[in-house]
Amino acid sequence: MPTMGIKIKMLLARRGISQTELAKLLGTSTTNLNNKIKRDNFSEKELIRIANKLDAEFIGVFQLNGSQETI
Repeated sequence: MPTMGIKIKMLLARRGISQTELAKLLGTSTTNLNNKIKRDNFSEKELIRIANKLDAEFIGVFQLNGSQETI
């Protein structure tokens, strides 16, 4: 399963937006964003904000093994 950092890079590629552009949209430095992507260190709040800036929706769920029920 890809890390959240890789998923963000994939989303950026699909939207044709660079990490520098996303950093500007988020009001942070490119260095800070790059470090967070490398460390895969995002809070749910940050992921929701990134999704909003990239015209996407972040859905964080737990899926139970066996029943495939999501919580």
